[in-house]
Amino acid sequence: MTPKPIDTVVRENLEAYFHDLDGEEPHSMHEMLIKLVEKPLLEMVMQRTGGNQSKAADWLGINRNTLRRKLTDHKLL
Repeated sequence: MTPKPIDTVVRENLEAYFHDLDGEEPHSMHEMLIKLVEKPLLEMVMQRTGGNQSKAADWLGINRNTLRRKLTDHKLL
């Protein structure tokens, strides 16, 4: 079975999220979604780079200090 593209999975989950709200208005969706996606992204990249922060920052296209802050924010350090 071929995995679905990430954007399709996100779209499907957002549809379910809106359905579950049952008419309630959402709050701070951008922040919520970024946090939900960012943590597993950081976990996977750190795992695939063997914990090498310089390499992980390069893969992510961010500064190493930014990576360290994000890892700390997500309690991954």
